[in-house]
Amino acid sequence: SQKLEEKLVCSICLELFRVPVTLPCGHNFCKRCISDHWDKQKQVPAGTDASYTCPECRRGFERCPELEKNVTLHSVVELARDSDERGSAAGRCEVAPAELCRQHGRPLELYCEDERRCICCICTVRDCQRHRRVLFEEERAKKQTFLKESLEKSQEESERIEQAMKELELQTESIKDCSELKDGIQSKFTHLKKALEDFQCQTVARIEQEQRAALEHVDKNWNLCKDRLDVLGQHMERAQSLLACPDHKTFLQEFPLLPPLESPEVLVPVEFDVAAVIKPISEILTSISRLLLEDLPACVAPEAPNPAGQAPSMSLLPADHRNLTFDPETANKYLELSKGARKAKHSPGTVPGKGQGPRFEPWQVLCTQSYGPGHHYWEVKISSHSVILGVTYRGLPREQQQRHSFNIGLDGGSWGLQVREDCYLAWHKGHAQKIQEQLYKNLGVSLDYGKGLLSFYGLGEKTKLIHSFHSVFTEPLYPVFWLCEGRVVTLCQR
Repeated sequence: SQKLEEKLVCSICLELFRVPVTLPCGHNFCKRCISDHWDKQKQVPAGTDASYTCPECRRGFERCPELEKNVTLHSVVELARDSDERGSAAGRCEVAPAELCRQHGRPLELYCEDERRCICCICTVRDCQRHRRVLFEEERAKKQTFLKESLEKSQEESERIEQAMKELELQTESIKDCSELKDGIQSKFTHLKKALEDFQCQTVARIEQEQRAALEHVDKNWNLCKDRLDVLGQHMERAQSLLACPDHKTFLQEFPLLPPLESPEVLVPVEFDVAAVIKPISEILTSISRLLLEDLPACVAPEAPNPAGQAPSMSLLPADHRNLTFDPETANKYLELSKGARKAKHSPGTVPGKGQGPRFEPWQVLCTQSYGPGHHYWEVKISSHSVILGVTYRGLPREQQQRHSFNIGLDGGSWGLQVREDCYLAWHKGHAQKIQEQLYKNLGVSLDYGKGLLSFYGLGEKTKLIHSFHSVFTEPLYPVFWLCEGRVVTLCQR
């Protein structure tokens, strides 16, 4: 019925034919509509083609065609109009507002695929004449197919999600059920903590015991010295009194009564080397410190910054900063020190010594300052690579070591960071640890004596930790440097 109504609509007024007439070309129009159309054509100015034309095919007629009512078409239109009026009347009683076209008030009969909406017969002629239009049943069939496929996919995805949720529930239970593991870890940490506290007490007790024994030995020697001094005093007093006697006979009679001096009791040397006493313990503590402060934090929180590896707080550095000066008495003969001893340069020729102290045979120099308990920080500027900076006990050998041009970090009493062209080497006890990091010409050294922590930092736009040593320091530490030919090291001052 929809397609039939489309054929019964006048293309001029877009309504059902009213007194339909047929032109010689075969097209149909309302009699009044085509008459009005031709009347307008008669009003066209002279000189233009004023022939009568068909609005559909533009075919022209020299004379106005006779307009006879198409009786058959008129009857069909009347039947369609009656059917439409009955449908409208029924619609007013039975069709819900949602089933009527909002624009024309006609029943919705087709679906426009282009505009994706239901349309009425007037929409079909006026708005959607060139659009793709289908019956409701056809469009529903396509939509149902799509929905069925979507439903199947949704069902499959729902099943997968439900399965994943079940697995997550199992994982949740498994994760929550780790109390035994947690208790075991807590027990281990508690045991380690207690063991460390016990060994701390034992180590301190041993040091105190060695200290008491040494003090008792010193006190014993002191008492021996005091007793001997008393004896010597009495002897000297009797001898002086006898020497002052003027009578020869009395002198000779009293001389045998003067007690002879006995040989003094030999003092046993006091041996108290606390560093030797705790050396094995220090080595173990160094390994434990490295495990606890470096390896363990990296396992517990890989992305969290290591407190031992953080850059020193710049707000605290001024108070902890130390201004260093080189010690001329230790400088190698090729190292030229500036006035003020704040810059060292490896010269091509020897530099006359100014001091009487033993100078290094390697290209090394100590600083005058030494540091003990507390936190200390200093900065240096190097001209290029092939430099070593570190700290050492005072007893660092001055002699040249075999197979090495330096001796920083070759024993247990010195620690050094060697700056190479492509990497860094951290030296201690003759072992070198390679560190792959960019070359910095400004370096900072942080020494926390009490914590046994020595750290080296690269100073640039951001402060970068290069390496940290963990140890137990037992003596004052001196900053020490080694310079290759042509290199310059400057001690930064504040």
